[in-house]
Amino acid sequence: MSNRLFQGIIYQMKDAVDRVIGVIDETGVVTCCSELVKIGEIRQGVREEMSYTSDVVVIGGYTYRSLSTTTKSDYIVFVEGEDRSAEQLSMMLAISLSNIKNFYDEKHDKSSFIKNIILDNILPSDIYLKSKELHFANDITRVVFLIKFGAKNEIIPYDIMQNLFPGKTKDFVISVGENDTVLVKEVKPYDDVKEIEKVARSIADTISAEFYTKVSIGIGTVVDNLKDLARSYKEAQIALEVGKVFDTEKTIISYEDLGIGRLIYQLPTTLCEMFLQEVFKKGPLESLDRETLLTIQAFFENNLNVSETSRRLFVHRNTLVYRLEKIRKLTGLDLREFEHAITFKVALMVKKYLMSKPAKY
Repeated sequence: MSNRLFQGIIYQMKDAVDRVIGVIDETGVVTCCSELVKIGEIRQGVREEMSYTSDVVVIGGYTYRSLSTTTKSDYIVFVEGEDRSAEQLSMMLAISLSNIKNFYDEKHDKSSFIKNIILDNILPSDIYLKSKELHFANDITRVVFLIKFGAKNEIIPYDIMQNLFPGKTKDFVISVGENDTVLVKEVKPYDDVKEIEKVARSIADTISAEFYTKVSIGIGTVVDNLKDLARSYKEAQIALEVGKVFDTEKTIISYEDLGIGRLIYQLPTTLCEMFLQEVFKKGPLESLDRETLLTIQAFFENNLNVSETSRRLFVHRNTLVYRLEKIRKLTGLDLREFEHAITFKVALMVKKYLMSKPAKY
């Protein structure tokens, strides 16, 4: 990864510097260079000479300098020339690459730290100590997004997310699977669910427009402590799983919006089957045809209002009343009564849950 970072910086500097510049590794091999043809060359004797001094070494028309002047470094920079300008350029190059390497190493350490937290691979007692060691703010408000990519793409999901959040010091992109990527994002303490969903929508729209890829995004609850990121991540997972059952058309699902669905999702299937048998003693749910089920759905969507539902369905009020009465005779539940309506609504969700074939008993 360091070589890729170094090559990127050197390539950007190529037009500003009228000399060949590059980096050799611990084996003396040129790993990065402004002249690509030189990559892979072996610079004999440079390592040996550098072991005797922490300053510059001039060999064969090139000026060499260690990337670090305080500790032994695996990398040495070189600049074409043996004059004062070459020495100054080598110092500037060493400082630039050293800073970018330190930034990356710190960023990588923080990302690994965050990954260990969300995957429960670190003891809660160690989180505080490690956060101090990495100079990591512990009490910042954050939220976890779980981005699930659909069809396989030529571009790796992690790289896509890194492109959207490049070089961030507050937000962290973590790969947790072939098609799953986590974004741990800093948010304002007063941001509500709607504001956070806007961020998710922006991510989904950008990925769709720029990479022609569809994603589903689960959102955990906002937390104000590092150790609670694991909970927010689990909630984002549950949001996607529950949404797949109860909100199949939604691609952005927040844990806070799951409602009773998240309760049903945690029930054993045997208990769910018993519940359906008790509710539909008179007749099974399967006895209702498609038209009747659409009527029930519209009735619920219009808050059990007969007049509004009949207008929505473009049917006479008496026709709707007749259908509701038919449902009462078939199931024993009168949807015009609030308690019966709640029972029926829950029963429909339980049936959906069972049809999703959950691996529970």
